[in-house]
Amino acid sequence: MAENILDNLIMKRESKSYVDSLHAILTHTGQFQGSKIVLAGYTGMAFKLSVHRRLLPMSVTAYGQWGEAHRPGVDNLGIFTIWDGGRTRHSTFGYYQQDAVNWVRRSIDEGTGVIYWIPEFGVIHGYDDSDRIFYVQDGWSKEPQILLYDNFGLNFTGFWYCQVFGDQVRIPEQQMLLESLRLAIEDWDIPYRLLPDQNIASGRKAYDVWVEALRSGDFDESGAGYILESFCHSRTEIRMYLQGVRGIWNELDQACACYEQLGTLIDQMKGYMVQQENRRVLRPDTTEDLAQVLVKAKALEEQAIDYFRVISRKYPDRKRSTIPRWGAHSAR
Repeated sequence: MAENILDNLIMKRESKSYVDSLHAILTHTGQFQGSKIVLAGYTGMAFKLSVHRRLLPMSVTAYGQWGEAHRPGVDNLGIFTIWDGGRTRHSTFGYYQQDAVNWVRRSIDEGTGVIYWIPEFGVIHGYDDSDRIFYVQDGWSKEPQILLYDNFGLNFTGFWYCQVFGDQVRIPEQQMLLESLRLAIEDWDIPYRLLPDQNIASGRKAYDVWVEALRSGDFDESGAGYILESFCHSRTEIRMYLQGVRGIWNELDQACACYEQLGTLIDQMKGYMVQQENRRVLRPDTTEDLAQVLVKAKALEEQAIDYFRVISRKYPDRKRSTIPRWGAHSAR
């Protein structure tokens, strides 16, 4: 019976849980040498914003069908990836579960960790066949969680997801930067990523839903704090990402200036939260103030995205302008 644990693969929660997981895996394999801020930028993950109409905590990870939402960002790094996931209530889940257990073990044997929905996202970094368990890092605790093979994919959300990574081709940094701006434009323009459900909005529409929820007073307290905390962090990541690539395009410098102004608003927003036990919550007397600041933030981000559009139009975009002979959607 085999056992294999990947040493020196350490996931720490600092960004979106997917970025934290991806960074831990790719720095361990040597496929990425930059900071989490750069990774969040290149993959477009920093730009993702999704908000439930009642500000539920799940908003932060409800930015689309995960496999399709994550693929473009990993593609932009030039890395081969395969994922699987779905609903555990499906009658075929048991078969997919056993198959996934096998290819997760294979990835560990090849020296590469696996992204796994706990929830939120974490990293499988080892296994022990004798006890039929995986070792999983959630980024919060120094000690790994124990996951039985038989419980793989089972959690209170009813969804399961895992993703493995393979070889890499080199993509020029400026090309990755340009594609990240295009991913930002896409996320900004698409209002609903989980159609036909319209309870969760994305991009610019997410701002509107957020403001409406605050002004209605009908929202989840815990979620309101978590969404705001995540927002403040991701928009800070964007600002720092753009600061690191100044001088390439004038419009990019102008977009960076917009996010720097947004940074001033973020300083205000942070003052609207207080620590309550192990979580940050929104102060109840600040909902209207926050709503007004979010309106200003939306305008600044809209302006920044418009600068991205100007840059994008300067270069051919084969990914979005070339239509396959079978139509706009690939065969399945």
